[in-house]
Amino acid sequence: MQSWRRRKSLWLALSASWLLLVLLGGFSLLRLALPPRPRPRASQGWPRWLDAELLQSFSQLGELPEDAVSPPQAPHGGSCNWDACFDTSKCRGDGLKVFVYPAVGPISETHRRILASIEGSRFYTFSPARACLLLLLSLNAQTGECSSMPLQWNRGRNHLVLRLHPAPCPRTFQLGQAMVAEASPTVDSFRPGFDVALPFLPEAHPLRGGAPGQLRQHSPQPGVALLALEEERGGWRTADTGSSACPWDGRCEQDPGPGQTQRQETLPNATFCLISGHRPEAALRFLQALQAGCIPVLLSPRWELPFSEVIDWTKAAIVADERLPLQVLAALQEMSPARVLALRQQTQFLWDAYFSSVEKVIHTTLEVIQDRIFGTSAHPSLLWNSPPGALLALSTFSTSPQDFPFYYLQQGSRPEGRFSALIWVGPPGQPPLKLIQAVAGSQHCAQILVLWSNERPLPSRWLETAVPLTVIDGHRKVSDRFYPYSTIRTDAILSLDARSSLSTSEVDFAFLVWQSFPERMVGFLTSSHFWDEAHGGWGYTAETTNEFSMVLTTAAFYHRYYHTLFTHSLPKALRTLADEAPTCVDVLMNFIVAAVTKLPPIKVPYGKQRQEAAPLAPGGPGPRPKPPAPAPDCINQIAAAFGHMPLLSSRLRLDPVLFKDPVSVQRKKYRSLEKP
Repeated sequence: MQSWRRRKSLWLALSASWLLLVLLGGFSLLRLALPPRPRPRASQGWPRWLDAELLQSFSQLGELPEDAVSPPQAPHGGSCNWDACFDTSKCRGDGLKVFVYPAVGPISETHRRILASIEGSRFYTFSPARACLLLLLSLNAQTGECSSMPLQWNRGRNHLVLRLHPAPCPRTFQLGQAMVAEASPTVDSFRPGFDVALPFLPEAHPLRGGAPGQLRQHSPQPGVALLALEEERGGWRTADTGSSACPWDGRCEQDPGPGQTQRQETLPNATFCLISGHRPEAALRFLQALQAGCIPVLLSPRWELPFSEVIDWTKAAIVADERLPLQVLAALQEMSPARVLALRQQTQFLWDAYFSSVEKVIHTTLEVIQDRIFGTSAHPSLLWNSPPGALLALSTFSTSPQDFPFYYLQQGSRPEGRFSALIWVGPPGQPPLKLIQAVAGSQHCAQILVLWSNERPLPSRWLETAVPLTVIDGHRKVSDRFYPYSTIRTDAILSLDARSSLSTSEVDFAFLVWQSFPERMVGFLTSSHFWDEAHGGWGYTAETTNEFSMVLTTAAFYHRYYHTLFTHSLPKALRTLADEAPTCVDVLMNFIVAAVTKLPPIKVPYGKQRQEAAPLAPGGPGPRPKPPAPAPDCINQIAAAFGHMPLLSSRLRLDPVLFKDPVSVQRKKYRSLEKP
């Protein structure tokens, strides 16, 4: 009996010791830890595990085992930072202007694409004296020759050394005070707040536009694998939850079976993509996961995530400890469907906004540097991390999300209840007196601006109206219609042609519709695009059909921000095209709005008798039976400049309640809409 008691006491003591050991040290291995940063800073770009409630017993960073990665060495460039190594005084006049050093010798395809993307941007300048930033491409990929130090190096001050593709090119000169923008820099060499981390782009990455994201269904389809694992020889291997006992470190001993794996996939078809942080091709696999809508799970990465200074990767990716395969898999399986949906949607937004083309990568790099010049308020985090993104939310217009039409709903605000009418007067130059009277009769009209783009002299007398009327002497260009005039004081703009014919009721109802959809265009006459198989290009028709994808800007409501986009974001070649072919301006403006909103315009009722009598389109004098259609080359040129076709078709027309219903006219608010 006494020996039994001794054995029992010994067993209880051993059990208590084992339990104490587990509580104090065992759970430290279960933390999905973040890799150490090179130095502490305010804003961390690495994602943190989002479902913290699943990991309550995990240790803190300071409690990791002794075999954790040692702190990195001091980065190159010493103590160089933005305030000490960049002279912002050169940017005070024209803002950020970029000069690119000419290439020495043959130009590679990568070099050509980078040059084309910069030269087509609003940042480019031909003069190094006017430049705020001097850009140097560090490697000629075609010849394999490394770039030499330019004559205007000045110890690298206000210089940016750009390298999109990692290459074995030793630095032949000291970087000094130059910034470095390179693909997938290691955390040891990256200088936060000074250098720029770029994505690893394949050689065949498109110049502009790019392939869309591959996520076609928000929730996982039945039978879709939970995980996708990268293959050493390229491609992906997918596995379902039955492979949860099989870690990703190559020590799998059980055969998952033919129904649980799919090999050599170009893009992964799974919910989560496990990416090792040690393999050289991990950064490229990360970009593939974004495009596929597969949530990246980075296993102890040692490289900086692209644009981590401005992109909040906690909304799109996960960082996990590669030493805890089973715990990570269990946590992934327990993640709620709502969280999975939010992460997958964010991967698609980030891919489309910043990574789908070389042009977007280059422009994002320059926007990051411009934000540093003007301060963090230039682009708040919301503009970078919410659709449509910082590239389409220009800081030259505003730095507040509440001023942009696509953030009204998110900010819980509404546009003001007034609009400005902008009437373009081209040839033959007759004052649109009836149109002015009809628009001024609207209770929502705040002001009328007449843009006189005509060779005839301005009339000395104009119609007296109840609202202020301002006459602007234009430059005889159609693109003047979309210039951001400082005299426009309202959010809403009613764009009109002098030969337009509208009633006050039509204006009032169209404006009320626009207030419900302030990010979209609301118009009266429509047209549509189509793919012409015979000619292998896009076509255009103004015929009345059940579908439409554009509204004519000669009678349409839209937000004034699109004037800023038209003037400051479009390449000069497209604005010149609009001036040379005036019928193309409708297509161009619809392209801009569709590219921003990913939505079609909205059609409202328009009097049939006026539609047949006077078309709403710029051009020569006299009525036509229908609006003239732009040449197919116009549409194809614009689509080529955008890199894709953003227009979307719609069958929706919004009518007033009781519109054409067989009830008394006295019960209808917009009675004149139904007059013959």
